[in-house]
Amino acid sequence: MHSKPRAAISWSGGKDSCAALHRTHADYDFVAMITMCDEAAARSRSHGLRPAVLDAQAARLGLRRVVGSCSWETYDETFRSTLAGLARDGLSYVIFGDIMFDEHRRWAESVCAPLGLTAVEPLFGLSTTRLFEEWTASGSEAIIVTARAACLDRSWVGRPLRREMLEEFERLGVDPCGERGEYHTVVTNSALFDRPLTLQLGNTVERGGCWALDVEMADW
Repeated sequence: MHSKPRAAISWSGGKDSCAALHRTHADYDFVAMITMCDEAAARSRSHGLRPAVLDAQAARLGLRRVVGSCSWETYDETFRSTLAGLARDGLSYVIFGDIMFDEHRRWAESVCAPLGLTAVEPLFGLSTTRLFEEWTASGSEAIIVTARAACLDRSWVGRPLRREMLEEFERLGVDPCGERGEYHTVVTNSALFDRPLTLQLGNTVERGGCWALDVEMADW
């Protein structure tokens, strides 16, 4: 019997990286999840998640959590050095959750190829409406933790993704999967989790033109 190739998932903590893992988990031996965080590793980039939340997701997936700490200016360099460490550990593939924009796919390929790694984009080019419908029908759970204020008001943060949101997104001109940065999520349950996360919802603040919800683990 041939062993599966070893892989890592580029993990934001949100629904798209989880959906990419769902589509590929049977084909690879996943051993690590990579999350880019701020310089102090106190929050994840883009989604603003605390380390304890990411630790809990990793534990439920049975994956080693690999962290790259960086500013936005050093993001690319830090991502490459983080991948280099994984390549030395014998990984061959990195799975990404990009859906749109060729520059995102080209970036993933450009950071992987020099290290002998292959970037895999299982969601790329698929309908975001279809992906949203698949997510909400799957039994997986995700909560909106950031929302761009120009697109969505404060009431959206803290809401779990539901199929009935599609019509409202269409009315507001929001991509169903938030692919233009309209919103980000945190996954609280998935078929790949060994148990759900229970989160405590904290304060909402406006930062950088976005509503941002602080979430903490309510229990481990």
